[in-house]
Amino acid sequence: MKWRGRRRSTNVEDRRGMRVGKAGGIGIGTIILALVAMYFGVDPRLVMDAGSQLGGGQIATQQTDYQPTEADREKAEFVAVVLADTEDVWNQEFQKYGKRYAEPKLVLFSGAVQSACGMAQAAVGPFYCPGDHKVYIDLVFYDELRRRFKAPGDLAQAYVIAHEVGHHVQNLLGYTKKVPRGSKGADSAAVRLELQADCFAGIWVNHTQKAKSFLESGDLEEALNAASAIGDDRMQRQATGTVRPDGFTHGTSAQRQRWFRKGVNNGRLEDCDTFRATTL
Repeated sequence: MKWRGRRRSTNVEDRRGMRVGKAGGIGIGTIILALVAMYFGVDPRLVMDAGSQLGGGQIATQQTDYQPTEADREKAEFVAVVLADTEDVWNQEFQKYGKRYAEPKLVLFSGAVQSACGMAQAAVGPFYCPGDHKVYIDLVFYDELRRRFKAPGDLAQAYVIAHEVGHHVQNLLGYTKKVPRGSKGADSAAVRLELQADCFAGIWVNHTQKAKSFLESGDLEEALNAASAIGDDRMQRQATGTVRPDGFTHGTSAQRQRWFRKGVNNGRLEDCDTFRATTL
């Protein structure tokens, strides 16, 4: 994936030197947050629910003497370039429909972070909070993506960001409101929301490739591999040895790949309406 030398977004907040925790120790909410560690693109309401259970004590924030390594700086630069690419795509797409795209902020953090959706541990993975219109990511997740999920590669990492920005697009377009709290199941609104975010990530690839010819050999396979790696069926099978569709919240590996590929191939918002699709 060709990304060096391109515009970097100014909408990145670097909080990697900030330590955030509960004064008085770790609460039950921290444990609950850890239980959803297997997913990224977490339903923001799960984050809110977990945050609300932290209870007792106040949030303590402490500035540490953080000195980023050269690798840390390169990761942050990569994120800023990908975020800038999403801004270019969605600004143009919203203009087509006579709308204004409100660009989200992306927050880099280490360990834990305080958001409008509550305090979240890095174990939650990258997430979007509709309460403050921000995407949150601890870049250590990329190491997890490579080691645990066996999904290395630049476009796999960029897909993560594009997916979360896709949740922001959904929030602006009103799709997020269609998902009732606690929604789950193979045909649930929660699954439809996640698959649509995958399709929106594909739209980002489609338009960025047309404008900047940034793809290299094997890139799409990397992103498709990442989409497959975090399918509900694969994650459940790895965790418990069985698959329970009634517990799905993100869609199967095949569904995630299919909707991402649809966005890549077609590049149109109307082709990503999972809420009207009869077959996912």
